[in-house]
Amino acid sequence: MQRLRAECPWDAQQSHRSLVKHLIEEAAEVTEAIEADPVSDADLCEELGDLLMQVYFHAEIARTEQRFDIEDVARGICDKLVARHPWVFDGAADPDDIDGVWEQAKQAEKQRASALEGIPEPLNTLAKAGKVVSRSRAVHVDVAMADEPITADAVGRQILALVQRAQASGVDADQATRDALRVLEYQVRDSELHARGSDS
Repeated sequence: MQRLRAECPWDAQQSHRSLVKHLIEEAAEVTEAIEADPVSDADLCEELGDLLMQVYFHAEIARTEQRFDIEDVARGICDKLVARHPWVFDGAADPDDIDGVWEQAKQAEKQRASALEGIPEPLNTLAKAGKVVSRSRAVHVDVAMADEPITADAVGRQILALVQRAQASGVDADQATRDALRVLEYQVRDSELHARGSDS
């Protein structure tokens, strides 16, 4: 990668921003390789390599600007994993609620006022909704949420059926979901605010 940045005109002119579309595309291709039926180990290995190259590329850009390098990237993720897994690396007992412990540690580490802070805005609506619900449940936010068991097959069929009904009714399903998600986010933040008020 150092040589490409030094000797290839295309690689030399790339920036973090110009590479975003490639990073997204490579992540999508990894997803496609994982979800293939049957999974091809050769394809998955290749796509993981392409994604890893994006990590190296970004780290090399930062290295040439004397900000950080690939060693810093690797060290950072190692330190984070050790700190967030005391039941593996520090002799602590296995927690009953691993997701909750993980989210609470992350919230404290990053000094977040809300469980919703740090959820990437560019996530697609369904992925963001899943993240909002997961984070809220992990830190036990006092907001009522559906919890009746359902199978993955039923989830897929019901979401698809709702999209079909929305389209037939002239409703933008994605926009409707974003609107509903904003209401849920407001309820979560309001619940957190009240919880902090009752603690003081």
